[in-house]
Amino acid sequence: MPKLDLGQAPRKTGSIYPEPYAAQMEGRSSLRLGQLAGLTQFGVNIVTLEPKAVASLRHWHLREDEFAIVLTGALVLVEDEGETAMAPGDCAAWKAGAPNGHRFINRSDAPASFLIVGSKAADEVCTYSDVDLKLVLEGEKPRFTYHDGSDWTGPRDLAPKGETE
Repeated sequence: MPKLDLGQAPRKTGSIYPEPYAAQMEGRSSLRLGQLAGLTQFGVNIVTLEPKAVASLRHWHLREDEFAIVLTGALVLVEDEGETAMAPGDCAAWKAGAPNGHRFINRSDAPASFLIVGSKAADEVCTYSDVDLKLVLEGEKPRFTYHDGSDWTGPRDLAPKGETE
């Protein structure tokens, strides 16, 4: 495989979340390196967070492992157990099926980035810890539900549990 040209990598901004959650991802972008390389078994992305941006809603995966390493800047990892300051070179990993909701936040005044590697299960369930939302992938087709499995029609409660920013 030849050296990847990062300038050719597809850039994704925002998320696939429904509103009002999609709007909360302003200032987030990712370079889709796995897509650029044509990888099919796992995803590899460099995620950049502008100052005060968040990477995602707090979430955990039923079938996908995840690994992250901070590349630049200062990030805060928020998990069920609390918050951890993360600097370049710091790593974190989450085993599939372990219900530990996690996300990165950039609370600094400068951009920050991390590399994220994860399995690419065609059938997956991603549970969002602080809001009543699940992402169900069936044959890679996304569908949102409430935690109880019923079809998502909009937020039942806009106030996230626990964390304030």
